Parts: sequence; structure tokens; C-alpha cells
Amino acid sequence: MTTRILPAVGDIDAARSVTTLLSQLPDAEPATPVGDSTQLIDTLARLAGEALDELPEVVLVHERIGPVPALELIREVSLRFPSVGVVLITADASPNLFADAMDSGARGLVTLPLSYEELANRVQAAAQWSAGVRRHLTSGNDVFTGPGGTVVTVTGAKGGVGATVTAIQLALAAQASGNTVALVDMDLQTGDIASFLDVQFRRSLVDLALITDISPRVLSDAVFSHSTGLALLLAPGEGERGEEVSDRSARQIVSALRTRYEIVVIDCGGQMNGANAAAVEMADVAVLVTTPDVVAVRGAKRVVRMWERLQIRKAEETVTLVNRFTRNTEIQPPLIQKITGTRVASAAVPANFKELQASIDSGRLHELDAKSTVKQALWGLAGELGIVKESATGKKSGGALVKRNSGAFKNDRGSIGRPRRRRDGSGRGAGDSEGTR
Repeated sequence: MTTRILPAVGDIDAARSVTTLLSQLPDAEPATPVGDSTQLIDTLARLAGEALDELPEVVLVHERIGPVPALELIREVSLRFPSVGVVLITADASPNLFADAMDSGARGLVTLPLSYEELANRVQAAAQWSAGVRRHLTSGNDVFTGPGGTVVTVTGAKGGVGATVTAIQLALAAQASGNTVALVDMDLQTGDIASFLDVQFRRSLVDLALITDISPRVLSDAVFSHSTGLALLLAPGEGERGEEVSDRSARQIVSALRTRYEIVVIDCGGQMNGANAAAVEMADVAVLVTTPDVVAVRGAKRVVRMWERLQIRKAEETVTLVNRFTRNTEIQPPLIQKITGTRVASAAVPANFKELQASIDSGRLHELDAKSTVKQALWGLAGELGIVKESATGKKSGGALVKRNSGAFKNDRGSIGRPRRRRDGSGRGAGDSEGTR
């Protein structure tokens, strides 16, 4: 049987050495090496999207791969692509590293400098294990499969700009169009999704933080099934326990969620820590919420620059949402785009807090009136971000899904598209009062 091998090696000389040695292995089909962790995950996701059998049997991860550390990358690959055997290439052969590699999901470890015999043995063992897992997957057992869903993070430029309301409405819009959706509260100290949705819960993110192998059953025990159909994974009730969620455990939790749900929306709050920074780094779409005032825009610029310095996310890969927008404000979206260097969403949210107040105070934000211009704008943003499914009665237009009739989506309490306009042609609610909070 031919063994397909995908090396992940950032150093050019090391990649050449690995490729040369792999080409000498019998029945081996080495692929062109990938240079970083992002390229590796993207390549595996593309292959898995075509068919499970298209995935390589073995992935070789060099210890100096980046930007995600090697052990964290191994953990993500093993969670998202359980049929792939991962082998770590390292100069450190200590028992501690070996144990850490096994805990992360590696199927073997090859020491540097590489030797033909050791490499052949490790690759063969990983390939045999991969073949066994693939036979297991085809038997229909309850395991994670597939390339995984879309992860969307929502971060506030500062506290109180509306990140939580945005995250909730994006999740509701995605769920209403037929997706399976998880909504995660990663504002670990002050998260209040539970309050906005009137939820009493016992389990939280902390319950998954110390688990090294998050199975589907463990994950389902930790999430709260809301009446809307959303799966909620909430912040701990005791804020100090948020420190128990490390960046490593956050990566594992996000990886497990994206293999089980089509859309994962994460509220990262207005303060950055290791856990939500890891979530932003892993996200397919990162939304940064700001209001059109000097303090908030400065905060947005500060967040973007911090992400760039820490190599979490580039400015051009971030979508900025302008909340509490009015036509007569001095700071307009084009200026915010210029200041932050990000792409500003076309779906600005009008300043109309009166529409939200009753729903927020009663903890029933999911029952917000469909006529709300705030809700329509946020559901329009969901279409713009591409997290709503195309309906048989709708079509995508300009990145947003336009609804043709009110029965197009299950549990639909709003419209996915741009806010309606009054008969006189003016925008509804633009500047009526305050904005979302």
C-alpha cells in the first residue's frame, strides 16, 4: 500500500533533507512540504473537504514549525483529522517531550539528525495506525470527522461596544438558516451571554479546560442546549476561574467545537487574554466591534496593532463592525477603515438601543422583534460574512443572503439582508437613540 506523507517543515534546508530521505522509503509518496502551521491546516481541510480518503496517512511536523507551536499544531491536527497519523521531528528525545507529544496526539517521534531506519519505522507505524482508524471511521462510530466548521470570533474594541449582542445575533442568524451552531462565551471573567439568554447553567468552559481528550460525548455534556437550537458553551459563573482556561486548552476546545458544529461563534469580550487570543488566531473570520467615537476607535486601533505585534492576526484579515452608527456622526466608517487598516463591514448597526432594552432587561435577546433595525443589520452582517446557508427560496447577493419570503428559514425572527427602508426612502432608526451595548 502506498503511504502518502505530508511534511510540515518551515526551514528550507531541513525540508530538503526530509524530502530526500522520504523519497528513499519504499511505497512512500511524499508531498511538497508546507512551510507553516496555517498552510498545513488549510491543506488538510481542503483534502478532507474532497474526501476522507484524500488525506495523507502521515504528517511529519518539524519542531520549529510556526506560528503555532509544534505540540499545539499536533493537537489540532489530531482533533480535526483523526485519521491522520502525526509524527514529530525533534532534536530533543527526552522522556518529558515524548510524553507531551503523545498527550498531544502524536503517533511517534523521530530524532534529529534523521536516520533512514528510524524514520521508516515511525512512518510505517503511523501509516498502519491511520489505516486502522479509517476502517473504524467507515463503520459509523461516534467520532469527529471532516474538515470542520467555520469559526467566527467577535471582539470589542473596549468594553460596552456591543460585542455580546453582535455574537448572539450572528449565531441566531446562522442557526435560523439551517446550520448547526455553537455559541461560546470566552469573555472569561465578565461573560454575560447566559444573562442575555436567561440561562441557568452548571457546566462551563472550565470543565473542559483540564481534559486532554475531548470526545463528542464529553463535549455534549459541557454544552447547554438552548431553546433556539443553539449549543451554548458559557463562561464560568465565578470570574476568577477563567484563569484555568489556558491558550492551550482554548485551542483544544475550539478544535473540538469546529469538528462538531458547522458554525462556531465566539464572544471574546473587550479584554484579551491567552485563551481568547488563541481563538482569534484560529478563527476563519475575526470581527472587531467599535462605536464611532474617538475612544472606541483608538481602542480598535490598539487591538489591531497588538494582534499584529503578537502575530495573532493581520489587520487586513480583520472585519470591523461599526455599532451605534448615525449619519451625522463626525467619525464615519471610511475614516475608521483608514485608521485601523481593517475592512469595515458594509452592514453598520444603527443607533437604536430602545429596540433592544426590553429584550436585554428580560434576558430574552433571542426574541428580539423581527422589525428591529438593529437585528436586521446584524443578520445582514451574518450574510456578509458568509455564515448563513443559501436557501431554496433565496439567493446570495453581494455576500449577503436575501430572503424572498418569511418562511425561508426555520425559527426565523429577523431578515437576513440589509435593513428595510421607509417609504420615504430614509433608513429606519438611523440615529433614533442610543446603540447596542
